[in-house]
Amino acid sequence: MSNQKKRSYNSKTRLTKALQTRTRILDSAKKLFQSEGFESVTIEKLAEVSKVSAPTIYLLFQSKRGVLRAIMDEAFSADQHSALVESGKKIQSIKERLKVAATISRRLYDAERMQMALFHGASVLAPEFKELEKEREARRYQRLEESVKWLAKEKALAKGLTITKAHDILWAFTGRDLYRMQVIERGWTSDEYEKWLGDLLVKTLLCANCL
Repeated sequence: MSNQKKRSYNSKTRLTKALQTRTRILDSAKKLFQSEGFESVTIEKLAEVSKVSAPTIYLLFQSKRGVLRAIMDEAFSADQHSALVESGKKIQSIKERLKVAATISRRLYDAERMQMALFHGASVLAPEFKELEKEREARRYQRLEESVKWLAKEKALAKGLTITKAHDILWAFTGRDLYRMQVIERGWTSDEYEKWLGDLLVKTLLCANCL
């Protein structure tokens, strides 16, 4: 075997092992967070259960907050989000294209649903979660900017609605709190939530000519 092939083989082997280690740590973290609560789990405890060293966890995730971030991002990946956004851009109707925001919210929060009760409780107590939630909301706000600017370019925003205010409304309405209240607290189906949110966005953000 040539040195180049050997290096390539070794590189792939290391990558495979690293991915397997990462998966094992995240699987262990989910179980521990659910059984013992996020606040009670230490990096050392996670390392023991995962059968890795604590420095390995720090190398892969930097902190316990990094582990939590990876679990949440795993629920609905950036690739899945991008695929839905790109699919929405092919829709000609302004109304239906705006409703893609409701579809994305539904898919995201459905994917997180198994974790939401644990994470919602943790946010009250854990500074790590509060900071992570702030990071994710800032990222979500940024992602919505393109949609609002497109609506403005198409002259589709409701009369008197500025780009900034439309951006704020879209961000607020598509937040996880509305999903939690309607689907988890009130027992709506995900389909009912998606339809209601889509209709709400259309009525609130679009001009009369677009309805």
